[in-house]
Amino acid sequence: MKAIIVTDQAAGIAGMKLVERPEPNGEGANYGDVVVQVYASGFTGDELSWPSTWIDRLGRDRTPSIPGHELAGVVTALSYGTTGLSVGQRVFGLTDWTRDGTLAEYVAVEARNLAPLPGDVDFTAGAALVMPGLTAWQGLFEHGRLRAGQSVLVHGAAGVVGSMAVQLAREAGAYVIGTGRADGRQTALDFGAQEFVDLENDVLEDAGGVDLVFDVLGGDIAKRSAGLIRAGGTLVTITGPTDVRPADGLTVDFVVMPDRTQLSGIVQRLREGRLRTHIGAISTLDDAVATFNSTRRVKGKTIIRVRP
Repeated sequence: MKAIIVTDQAAGIAGMKLVERPEPNGEGANYGDVVVQVYASGFTGDELSWPSTWIDRLGRDRTPSIPGHELAGVVTALSYGTTGLSVGQRVFGLTDWTRDGTLAEYVAVEARNLAPLPGDVDFTAGAALVMPGLTAWQGLFEHGRLRAGQSVLVHGAAGVVGSMAVQLAREAGAYVIGTGRADGRQTALDFGAQEFVDLENDVLEDAGGVDLVFDVLGGDIAKRSAGLIRAGGTLVTITGPTDVRPADGLTVDFVVMPDRTQLSGIVQRLREGRLRTHIGAISTLDDAVATFNSTRRVKGKTIIRVRP
């Protein structure tokens, strides 16, 4: 099968190569795995900096590794112990961090990491929902405990994850303030933010008190944001551990996890028109290396269409 591999951490994206790799099969897969023919795949820009891209759970080198962890496709084989899915079923989901990923024509993945993809949802849209949808859902509701009537400050509101968080928070009945660059103002408002703070020209502190901050930026912005949170509120970040704490409140940093139930709820919202993906570019597997090495800034998620 065709697959994108990486072998050199120092080279980063420039070290990606399109090669031929053995195709996974049900007999060689782990207990509870399925093999999926990948139709569409997502790649997160900083995943080549993650240790899990280069080493397995025991710290052993696992290169050459196949990056990408978001997929939509069709189940082609089941291993022993697999339940809940069947051969020929359309699925989407998030693969394990320390195993070969989805920038390939086929991938072996734990069945529990996948959810059924309804027939009226395109594979491209399905793949684009996975990481942003799960990250936003878990950050807002599992870790941030967001409720109707509360206010939330969403950093990077025009971005891939931020725009999803804006939509989910607004639908949940929260008052949503988005932040970002000036050129993202209209995008953030179009996705549902009720206010927008231009981090380059406006004063962040003017946003006033909020119950929750959803942070994708970290650094100084996260530190300043903690001061905007009302007593007992929460700062949720995906940028890693931090010492920043809101007054009498919590700071939670988390890594997104697969969740079939959450994926099903997210895709249902898409079907009902209550949620939109934020796709900026679509490429093919043959052109993926050039796409990822492009100097052109893409506003939105880049999806690799593996199969036409």
